[in-house]
Amino acid sequence: MIIAIDGPAASGKGTLSRRLATHFGLRHLDTGLTYRAVAAALLAKGLPLGDEAVSVEIAHNLDLAQMDKSVLSSHEIGEAASRIAVLGGLRQELVELQRRFAEKPPGAVLDGRDIGTVVYPNATVKLFVTASAQARARRRTDEMIAKGQEANYASVLEDLKRRDERDSQRTVAPMKQAEDAVLLDTTEMDIETAFQAAVDIVSRA
Repeated sequence: MIIAIDGPAASGKGTLSRRLATHFGLRHLDTGLTYRAVAAALLAKGLPLGDEAVSVEIAHNLDLAQMDKSVLSSHEIGEAASRIAVLGGLRQELVELQRRFAEKPPGAVLDGRDIGTVVYPNATVKLFVTASAQARARRRTDEMIAKGQEANYASVLEDLKRRDERDSQRTVAPMKQAEDAVLLDTTEMDIETAFQAAVDIVSRA
C-alpha cells in the first residue's frame, strides 16, 4: 500500500504522514528532506545552488537513513531546498530514489509537493492536505517559539506565501492537487481530528 500526501508547508501533512505510517504499519518518507539534504550538502561545501550536475551527484549518493530532520529543518536549508527544487535533473534523480523507497514491502507513506501527481500517480490513496496561510503561519510560529527560536508571525506568513508561490508556479512538477486526491483542509482541525479524518479516507480506499 502506498499513500501519497501532498500539500503546502506547515499544513500538518508531515505529522499526519508519520502517524498514518505507524497506524497502518508502513514506512515513511518526508520527500522534502531529500531536497533539504542535497541543499545542506551544497551549502556546507560552499557550492552554488544552481549547479545541477553537482546536485545530481549528491542526490545519487544520498543515504536516506542518514537524514537528520532536526539538522535539516533550519530556515536557511529550507530556503535553499526550495530553490534547488526547480532543477529538472535533480528532481528526476530524487524521484527515482523516492519510488524505490515506496516500492519496498509492505509499502510506504510519502509526503511532499508532487507525490500524487509525479512521484507516485498510481498510489493506493492520495490526500492533499492544506490549511489557510494564516493558520499555517500561526502553527509554524508557535512551533518555532516552542523550540526556543525567535519567530515573528508576519515574517513567517510572508515566507510561507513566497514558498507557496514558488512551489505552485515552478515549471517542473509544480505543487497541485491530483485530480483523484481527497482534499483535507485542516484549518479548523486539531491534529487528532485531522488524523481520524485521514484514517477514514485511507480505510475507505
